[in-house]
Amino acid sequence: MIAVIDYGAGNLRSIVNACKYLGKRVELISNPEELGSAEKIILPGVGNFGNAMNQMNKFGRELKNKISDGVPFLGICLGIQVIFDESDEDPSANGLGILRGKCTRFPNCVKVPHIGWNSIEIIRECPILNGIESGSYVYFVHSYYVIPEDKKVVVAITRYGVEFPSIIHRDNIFAVQFHPEKSGEVGLRILKNFLDL
Repeated sequence: MIAVIDYGAGNLRSIVNACKYLGKRVELISNPEELGSAEKIILPGVGNFGNAMNQMNKFGRELKNKISDGVPFLGICLGIQVIFDESDEDPSANGLGILRGKCTRFPNCVKVPHIGWNSIEIIRECPILNGIESGSYVYFVHSYYVIPEDKKVVVAITRYGVEFPSIIHRDNIFAVQFHPEKSGEVGLRILKNFLDL
């Protein structure tokens, strides 16, 4: 079963529909106990870091346990941000701290939020990028981006005023800043690669 965590951060139906389109059995999970039978976990979401963490904290321990057990995890958009330690969006809120690092806002020299299609430059091999060419375009909607302490987790970058990580990977942890479910054939291929792990 593919578990999609529902923590009130919106945009869940499109990722659920994309998984079903790819022939996978998927369930929306709103209680940590329901993660028990998950074979893979997807953490999507859009919105405010602090508000998201108010809802996500109840999942923290169980989610970390499942990741420690080797269950493949995919964070999407806000889902890539909350797995780090903190965000400038709400300095009073602690992230899940699954990976070390922080989130910061795009500089004022560019229009914020970053909305629309942009390319990913692949800098390291990654299982969810099988069949994806460097320079492929995907769809973004975000005002903040992650700055990992360990730069080796970054497998693809995108440029928008600054260079930022658009895909990260460490062991069974995968996360993307863009929306694969809104990124056409490229996004569906990335999602399928994850679901087929």
